[in-house]
Amino acid sequence: MITAVTGHYGSGKTEFAINLALSLRGEKKVYLCDLDIVNPYFCTRERKEVLTEKGLNVIVSLGGMQIDIPALPPEILTMFEPNVLGVMDVGGDPVGARVLARYEREFARTPHELLCVINANRRETSTAKKAIDYIRAIEQSCNMKVTGLVNNTHLLHETTRDEIEKGRLLCNEISAMTGIPLKYNAADKRLIKQVSDIPHLFLMDIYMKKPWEDDYGSKSDV
Repeated sequence: MITAVTGHYGSGKTEFAINLALSLRGEKKVYLCDLDIVNPYFCTRERKEVLTEKGLNVIVSLGGMQIDIPALPPEILTMFEPNVLGVMDVGGDPVGARVLARYEREFARTPHELLCVINANRRETSTAKKAIDYIRAIEQSCNMKVTGLVNNTHLLHETTRDEIEKGRLLCNEISAMTGIPLKYNAADKRLIKQVSDIPHLFLMDIYMKKPWEDDYGSKSDV
């Protein structure tokens, strides 16, 4: 089973992809693949050493900023083998998502899903129409259908329950208009006291924080 994760820059797709892969650890081998070869910032490859120590098999691209550069390592094909669970962190725009089309035959014979991470605080996905336009552009680029939505609405360490609820309502609206189900409401695990009753809750540790940023959830009311 492979889960490909896409989402607009700033949606938190990489954070979600990392946490999803970590949640799958068990009897099967779990791979986390960094397929974001367009955007060099906040990429899974930055945390490869830490994630490997936590038991993930991390595959990173060979570098390069252009989608036409053949920078994809052959190890990616191991993710399509039986008895393997894989999470792909895919570029967050139609150009970045195009890389999935390279593996169309492999996806055709492998159970898979394509999740789209939505942050209602990002201008590009702040309304249902904008978000749906974005989803359709991604689908057209990668020749796959988005099968699930992830609400990851946040304001970094200033995130509150109200922000997550705002995103949940937006995703419910998108779901009603497209038929794509809302699968996860993601939140920093340090918000557990505020959000424990939200349905489809997916609590996350924060791995992609930069050294100069404040500690997430450091407020006394979290």
